[in-house]
Amino acid sequence: MFGNLEEQQQQMEEKLRAVVVYGSAGDGAVKVTANAAQDVTDISIDASKIDTSDTDQLEDLVLLAVQEALNNAKEKAAAASQDMINQMLPGGLGSLGSLFGK
Repeated sequence: MFGNLEEQQQQMEEKLRAVVVYGSAGDGAVKVTANAAQDVTDISIDASKIDTSDTDQLEDLVLLAVQEALNNAKEKAAAASQDMINQMLPGGLGSLGSLFGK
């Protein structure tokens, strides 16, 4: 019924790495790019929007932007997992997938 679970898990990881998500803080002063596998791939800081000498503020903004990106990644991963569960269930049982989330 579940086929090759290891292969499906690897395919899911590849799929999640291809999904790009974003987070930002400070009206776009700090922007974070990640993927749905929760890998942060880029952080950009617009120095014209903040005082870069205020390290406490900068650290807080980076933290907020990273957290937002990772939360978006978790949402995308959960949706992809739900889709995978629904596809693995035999026809007519797709609604049982809702027992595992959402």
